[in-house]
Amino acid sequence: MSDYLQSMDEINKVDYFLDSGYKIQYVYENLSGMFVEFGRQDEVVHLQILTADARKYFAAKLQEQTLLQ
Repeated sequence: MSDYLQSMDEINKVDYFLDSGYKIQYVYENLSGMFVEFGRQDEVVHLQILTADARKYFAAKLQEQTLLQ
C-alpha cells in the first residue's frame, strides 16, 4: 500500500472512532509508531498509527479534544 493510502486509511480510522463517540484515553509513541487507546463507556479500542501525516492529524485532533474539555 502506498504511503498516501496508508495515511488516509489511518486518518479515516481516527475520524471514525471520534465521530462514533470514542474519546482519546491514552497515547504512547515509540519508534514503531503511535499507539492510541480510544474509550467509550465500557468499550476500549486500540489503534496503531504508523505514518507521519496521520500522526500529525491525530495530534491536531488530540489538541482539539483537549480544548473542548
